[in-house]
Amino acid sequence: MKKTVLASVIAGMAFSGQALAVELYNSGGSTFSVGGHISMGIGNDDDDELEVQSISPRININATQDLGHGWSADVKGEWSVNTLEGGDNSFSTRLGYIGVTHETWGRGVGGTQWSPYYDVGGIADMPIAFANDFLYVNGYELGTGRAERMISYRKTFNFGDNLDFNLGAGWQGDNSEGGTDYGNRGQLGLSVDLGGIFVGYAFTTGSVSGSNDDAMGNLVSAKYGTYGDGLFIAAVYEMGDSFRNAVGQAGAYDSYSIEAIAAFALANSLNFSLNYESHENDDDSKTVFSQMALQVEYNFTGKFMGYAGYQIDLGDDYADDGDDKYALGVRYYL
Repeated sequence: MKKTVLASVIAGMAFSGQALAVELYNSGGSTFSVGGHISMGIGNDDDDELEVQSISPRININATQDLGHGWSADVKGEWSVNTLEGGDNSFSTRLGYIGVTHETWGRGVGGTQWSPYYDVGGIADMPIAFANDFLYVNGYELGTGRAERMISYRKTFNFGDNLDFNLGAGWQGDNSEGGTDYGNRGQLGLSVDLGGIFVGYAFTTGSVSGSNDDAMGNLVSAKYGTYGDGLFIAAVYEMGDSFRNAVGQAGAYDSYSIEAIAAFALANSLNFSLNYESHENDDDSKTVFSQMALQVEYNFTGKFMGYAGYQIDLGDDYADDGDDKYALGVRYYL
């Protein structure tokens, strides 16, 4: 496959911080690999008690098939892994899709996947411990993070060595979750890569029960550099109409959210980052959450990473028991 098409195939994997896999089979145009990661560390819970933690552990399987004439197919299944407790509920689905890609015509995907909206909005979702919480508020149903039951299309237009224009579009059918009914949803993602600079815009809309207005989100983002390689700066701003429905809130509300991060990685891979995030209920002019985190990550090897982070609770207008959070641990990539 051409470089630009391959980039679209792995975009969601790269944004989710998991770009490693062990190839177990490669023959006759077919490949099969296993990937994922397990994190283990300590940190404090919502009651400010010290506990053993595992941050977003997962395992995935990946397969590809060369179909000839410039076409290829791929399949991915990814599951959250319960690493801290025994019992029957050990796995839950994170991703599950089939994709078909052509060198010229682009890529189509069907299933639970990282959405075109996340291609634009997830550029700051990089540190292991603390990052970009607002994208995961109703993320599955609204398709702002991992999107359930989605059909998507992506295409990269190359205008030279340093200029790419990326187009993404997605559709989801009716979906109900937690007593809220979400109607047919459509979304669009547009972005430009200019050397080390990325600028993007994403839009999503669809009906939601309990509101006369569609649940609509508009998002803009920009970044410079590559996370983990020297200087990296990124910012995301989202405006939502009857959009988010955060835990503890009654129904969907108009909102705006901000995520910004600055990071610098030394030559020895020691990576320092500072990020800020806020999520506002614009209907009530109240802050749902606001926080800032200082974090550091270090690659002991290509597959074994250490991390530490301290997140400062900057306050909100709904709870009086907010506490700072901290995390310290290691992550092993399969």
